[in-house]
Formats: sequence, structure tokens, C-alpha cells
Amino acid sequence: MKPLTFADVTPESLYLNRRQIMAGMTAMTAAALAPRAARAEDLKPNTFEEITGYNNYYEFGTGKEDPAANASMLKTDPWTVKVDGMVDKPGDYALADLLSGLKVEDRVYRFRCVEAWSMVIPWQGVPLAALLDKIGVQPSAKYVAFETLLRPEEMPGQKMGILDWPYREGLRIDEAMHPLTLMATGLYGKPLPNQNGAPIRLVVPWKYGFKGVKAIVRITLTDQMPQTTWNMMASNEYGFYANVNPNVDHPRWSQASERRIGGGLFGGRQDTLMFNGYEDQVASLYKGMDLAVNY
Repeated sequence: MKPLTFADVTPESLYLNRRQIMAGMTAMTAAALAPRAARAEDLKPNTFEEITGYNNYYEFGTGKEDPAANASMLKTDPWTVKVDGMVDKPGDYALADLLSGLKVEDRVYRFRCVEAWSMVIPWQGVPLAALLDKIGVQPSAKYVAFETLLRPEEMPGQKMGILDWPYREGLRIDEAMHPLTLMATGLYGKPLPNQNGAPIRLVVPWKYGFKGVKAIVRITLTDQMPQTTWNMMASNEYGFYANVNPNVDHPRWSQASERRIGGGLFGGRQDTLMFNGYEDQVASLYKGMDLAVNY
């Protein structure tokens, strides 16, 4: 499946009214969606309110509504990102300087939480590959490591011993350079809300959502597999790769199906797709790997 674009997003004011949607589509958009008609429900984005009101972001609390309730205290301007390790241009970058010259793109992606719920989200951001090209990845680098802001006075969840702060995540270089991998800075055409990871977060649509580190303040290129927060916390439940795989259950629940947020009381569950529906694009990254072992 090719990456979706912002042209595939139903405007918020129309998306609940199917007749208006159909009337408002251009012939080109309709033609583009036709081959995916069997998955049309998957491609209809969740509302802005659903996306911003239902989150896992333990820096602001463990409840799904806690991020929206508590994230307003986070100051995101100015924002600095440290770039270090095996790069040609290390340094402490103002976010605007780090993103300068990079084209912001619109991407509509499925989002699958490891807790077996899902959304469809229209992101804005820059391909991680473009950012890495800008800072110059050295040939010896094999992984990219990320860290979230550590500021407990503005992120009250960090005052609790839930996780080992700051939140850390990482990717293999080939995963990071894949064209689907995005550094998101907005959603629904608006700046990224604090509760969704402002001002910059990682989005890797074929992986479970915990891989998407938020409020990034450090990017490190390394030749060693980086430690990642949930993998350190419970390695038998949360692997480094975090690829969506309906055939590998979480120790405490099945991953074979998911609950679509916004589906309503009678929405039921839907089958989870291998690699969250992006198998054609990313399966080659893992050729020869045992995905039940490298979960």
C-alpha cells in the first residue's frame, strides 16, 4: 500500500456525512481510493477530538485523558534538540534550524497501540531520512536512538516511578531511513498538540505506538542497539522491534484483533493486519528474521 496523503483526509466538517464526503471528492481522489474500497473504514481518519483526547503519554499520567488534561503546562518554545554520536554535524540545534530546508509532508497513517486499540491519524512532518541526511550519518552507524524531554516540573508523570525516565526509543538505520518513517510536527493541518508529542515526535506506522517517542530532545547515531524504555521495563512483553504482528500475542492479551477508537458501541473489533497494513512496503526489512523471537 502506498503512503496516503493529506488529500485522502476527510475534512472534519464533512467526515461524518457520507453524502457530503462523496459529493466533495474530486474524480482524482475517488479514483485513488477505489482500489482500497474494501478498507474504506480504516482510511477514514479519527476526529481531531478523538486523536487529541485519547492518548498514552505517561509523562502526563497513566489515564487516557491525563495527557489532554495535564500537557498544557509543557513549554515547547524555545526547543532544542541535541544531535550527537556518529554524525557529521553534531550540535545543539534549535528545532527551527534542525528542520530548516526540509519539506513538510502530509501523511495519513494507521496507528495501532500495543493495547489492541487503533486509530487513523493525518500527520504532518518531515521524513526522518531527510533529517538524517541533513545531519550526515556516518557509515559506521547502525542505529538511531531518541530521548524525550526530562522536565518533571512540567511533566507530572515523571515524578512517579512508573518508568525509567527519560523515555528512550530507537530504530535500526534501515528502519529510520525508510520513506514511511516520519518526524511529525503536526496533525490535521495544525501544529502538534502537546498531548500528542509536541513539538516533534517519531511516527513509524508499522510498529506499535509505544515506539513513537514524543517531545524529542536528543537524537544519537550509534553502532550499538540502544536501550529502549518499555523493553528495559518488561522485555518479555515489549520487544525492541515492536512490529505489529497479529500472530504474536502480548503475554496478557491477543494481538489478533483491535478496537477502533470512535467505532461506537456496536463497532465491534477488526482483524489486525501484519505490519499494521504496511507489509508490502516493509516486510523486506526483516527478511530471514524470526519475528516471534524479534518481536
